[in-house]
Amino acid sequence: MSEQLDFSALAEAAEKEIAGGLTACQFAVARGNEIRFTRSCGSANESTRFWIASATKPIVSSAVWLLIGDGKLDVARPVAHYVPEFAANGKQDVTVEQVMLMTAGFPSAPMSSTDGADAARRIARLAAWTLETEPGTQYVYHPMSAHWVLAELIERISGQDFRDFVEDRITRPLGLPRVLGIPRDQQDGLAQLSAEASPETRAAFDYAAKIEAGEPGGGGLMTAATLALFYQGLLHNPGGLWNPEVLADGLGNVRCTLPDPLLGMPANRTLGVVVGAGFGSTWGKSPTAFGWPGAGGQIGFAEPATGISFAFLQSGDNDATGPFLRGSRMSNLALKLLR
Repeated sequence: MSEQLDFSALAEAAEKEIAGGLTACQFAVARGNEIRFTRSCGSANESTRFWIASATKPIVSSAVWLLIGDGKLDVARPVAHYVPEFAANGKQDVTVEQVMLMTAGFPSAPMSSTDGADAARRIARLAAWTLETEPGTQYVYHPMSAHWVLAELIERISGQDFRDFVEDRITRPLGLPRVLGIPRDQQDGLAQLSAEASPETRAAFDYAAKIEAGEPGGGGLMTAATLALFYQGLLHNPGGLWNPEVLADGLGNVRCTLPDPLLGMPANRTLGVVVGAGFGSTWGKSPTAFGWPGAGGQIGFAEPATGISFAFLQSGDNDATGPFLRGSRMSNLALKLLR
């Protein structure tokens, strides 16, 4: 495969989106554990950071993989084995695996940013949750609830704040900045809070609160380059950061093919990412690509067949489907780079 990659189609497509009314976007292509090309458009510049929404999830799941690799966490065990308070209200048999596959049965369980960021209030919320479906029988997307359980597991088992654990064990070893739990006074250069963002966008979410809390299911703050390099870390496992067997399982072992009731296709979930089609149809028909999309059209993924990882982040479009389709278009252009 040629190393001469032509990024002009991606750059032109991004500029076209800005000309069509998008406020800001940023993308990055990485290969060989380095950024090969990145571009910021509209109101964004190279240091602009984006709230990446649910594209945060694989980063937190990859922290759980460290606990599995250390022999400290068995996904077949009930969550209550590690967090006894979680057993309340009939949740005593919910396993860690079910939580990670989003078949746990509490997709709508509430947790505010402020409650989740406080250990005592978080565990009180986890205990109060009730089941909506029988665990293990249905796949239903858990937008925030599942990853708050993962955050609690990280803290209980490691004895460390989950945001600090992610920094100490994931991002810093990969040469990346802190991405979870960014104080408000350090949130400068956030695209979603820029003056150009529409009032509707800024009112839809309290971005600052989510980012400060480091919501494990959707509070990451970073550039596209940071997200693309995280996926290079998963591809190359520098320094043996993860146990190789656990990493291979997390990236390629599809444990859940139950139908996604929203999209009418298999969920295709591993213990942390989507592989191939399913919810990950954002990145086309590649059978080996893995990653996760986020609200607002954010996207990060890697394709082992080519060694490419890609991130596309955007702000300024409040349409229900427009951002997702835009992310899909950009992702599919990235997939063509080595084809």
